[in-house]
Amino acid sequence: MFVAWRDLRFARGRFVLIGSVVALITLLVGFLAGLTGGLAAQNVSAVLALPGDRIVLQHPESGAPSFGESSIDQDAVAEWRAAPGVTDVLPVGIVQGKAKAGTTTAGVALFGMPHGAAASVVTDLVPAGGDEIGLSAGAAKDLGGVVAGDSISILGTSFRVASVGGDAWYSHTPVVALTPDAWTRLDKGLGGDGSATVLSVTGTPDWAAVSDRTDTVAEPPLQSLTALEAFKSEIGSLGLMIAMLFGISALVVGAFFTVWTMQRSGDVAVLKALGATTGSLIRDALGQALVVLVIGIGIGMLAVTGLGMLAGGALPFLLSPLTTLVPALAMGVLGLAGAAVALRTVTKSDPLTALGSNR
Repeated sequence: MFVAWRDLRFARGRFVLIGSVVALITLLVGFLAGLTGGLAAQNVSAVLALPGDRIVLQHPESGAPSFGESSIDQDAVAEWRAAPGVTDVLPVGIVQGKAKAGTTTAGVALFGMPHGAAASVVTDLVPAGGDEIGLSAGAAKDLGGVVAGDSISILGTSFRVASVGGDAWYSHTPVVALTPDAWTRLDKGLGGDGSATVLSVTGTPDWAAVSDRTDTVAEPPLQSLTALEAFKSEIGSLGLMIAMLFGISALVVGAFFTVWTMQRSGDVAVLKALGATTGSLIRDALGQALVVLVIGIGIGMLAVTGLGMLAGGALPFLLSPLTTLVPALAMGVLGLAGAAVALRTVTKSDPLTALGSNR
């Protein structure tokens, strides 16, 4: 990489320019990925936290299953519990409403489940008594910072806060958990019929056969997320933006290195005339691109991490390997792919050019 290092050292302006562009694109991709992850968590984290191998929803007469429309009657619950291979069935009631603490009102997702189910962020919130309620951290914050022992009211019914747990969200509203009887009363007050919304089923039954008999659909938790009305459109649009930014990064880096390589085509021809192999020149050019990409992506990811930590309290931002390392690796691969387009100048360079044959 003799030529590449000398070029980087003496062409500082070009190096800083392309490095800055790579850093800015990385910042955009990383921040959007973190925002997408945060929004996704506030949409589906409670569903993913339910214990069980499959999420069972009602199969509608037309259209796709939906959390908002699903209602599973007692006969279907009993059928699933009696199915061979099923070890546990957890009926879960889900409805959105409003809770009030003092003068503070907030939208919440009401989850009704039996107390003592397999441990998870959501099931740990379920209180033992029907006059009690468990709040997620987000619900407690939105209701003015209530703590265990305080009282809140929902539809005019007062509940004592039994516990405040971790973060759990459903359709961008924080989760509060109640016993099945308390949830049924509230659901009927909100216009529902008190039936469970979904079942969280554990075991190894014949999923298709039981689903057919009960007119339900059993899907793995991740696949069931498509039944959330806002999830597909929200994640799809943000994912499209990220994909477009990845494409732009490859084009921009490729354009920069194409111009950069063309500007030193004479040097490349001289090296070929002196006996340098095409492979060594390709390694030289890609090595140069890799140095620029590593520095630019590194600076961009440091900025993403810093801004993400600052924005975490105000925005639904998720800092994790999935939103930092994965975009960084993708940027590196696409950047090298874009730089590889510039190698035509290296592979097609004629040594006679350096000897003045075109004059």
